[in-house]
Amino acid sequence: MLTLETFEEAAKKVKEVTQETKLIHSHHFSKETGNEVYLKPENMQRTGAYKVRGAYYKISTLTDEERSHGLITASAGNHAQGVAYAARKYGVSATIVMPTTTPLIKVERTKEQGAEVVLAGDVYDEAYEHALKLAEERSLTFIHPFNDPILAAGQGSIAMEIVQELPLVDIILVPIGGGGLATGVSTLAKMLNPRISVIGVEPAGAACMKASLEAGHVVKLPSVNTIADGTAVLEPGDQIFPYIQENIDDIITVEDDELIVAFLDMVESHKMIVENSGLLTVAALKHLNVQGKKVVSILSGGNMDVITMSSVVQHGLIQRDRIFTVSVLLPDRPGELVRVAQTIADCNGNVVRLDHNQFVTANRNAAVELRVTIEAFGTDHKNKIVNALEEKGFRPKLIQVHL
Repeated sequence: MLTLETFEEAAKKVKEVTQETKLIHSHHFSKETGNEVYLKPENMQRTGAYKVRGAYYKISTLTDEERSHGLITASAGNHAQGVAYAARKYGVSATIVMPTTTPLIKVERTKEQGAEVVLAGDVYDEAYEHALKLAEERSLTFIHPFNDPILAAGQGSIAMEIVQELPLVDIILVPIGGGGLATGVSTLAKMLNPRISVIGVEPAGAACMKASLEAGHVVKLPSVNTIADGTAVLEPGDQIFPYIQENIDDIITVEDDELIVAFLDMVESHKMIVENSGLLTVAALKHLNVQGKKVVSILSGGNMDVITMSSVVQHGLIQRDRIFTVSVLLPDRPGELVRVAQTIADCNGNVVRLDHNQFVTANRNAAVELRVTIEAFGTDHKNKIVNALEEKGFRPKLIQVHL
């Protein structure tokens, strides 16, 4: 049973390893939503995520004998780094089982903390089963990434900090994967002020908690499909589920496309890198049907590899009509390409790629295809460029972006 005393003890303990993550007021999101929006930047935390809080507190409650056996856990990345960091602080060994799909940066950062990394399974749940097998074979002490009220108490220290810094907070948005963070934050928030609304946010392609709450018991999804790898969980924790039932006021689900847009918003408006799971609470801001409230979005982590980052940025620019491709058919004679380029330049468009296909028809004099990829300021600017090309008689056709 989680008590206020447990949370107070946990909050004091985690200060030994955490760094202060002061709330950041977001003018951009406040203006966009009509609420006073604050960001809790746990992406700036040691190990790049909040997970070190729960891992360190949990390990601190183990006996010397339990620690001496060595520790093992399964994780999609952030809990892995938290356990590895905490184990190093206590001078004990740690084995981390991670899904084979884990971003490279999370694997490398975990190894840098001195842990042994084992890659197994395509999703967290498969890695978890392998970790349990290894724990039994090697007599290791297993540290669950979320299904443990003691670990959740460590994560709940975030709520303590939020309420201390913003006593009149109305709404806290918290990401949900397995439910450990949501358990700690919602349970302590309700203890401190029952009027605080705590809303969980899940990826639509991995909404195991929403399904479980609707069913009234823990439900295991047949599969998950989301770019939010840190919250790609098939089944929430049964030990913490009762706390979720009691203290979470609502669940919002977010599509992957919304996370892509949120990533660009964070980079451009706050100059911060936040991983897809951490962006759930940012994307959820647009789903709130309230105004004039003090809202805190917990940014749970920022461990994103460069390749994923590049892909997200590219898709985000396309979604926002900042990059688009048009196909035009031209007679194959000198000067036609210049006319197209000049038309785009006159509209302040920036050509980033040209593809010239002379074999689109048998008669090259009749037509050759020119595919032009253009950088624009947004939808209105894109439409202006397309309309200008139309007026010049080029009959532009929007096609899949070529980069």
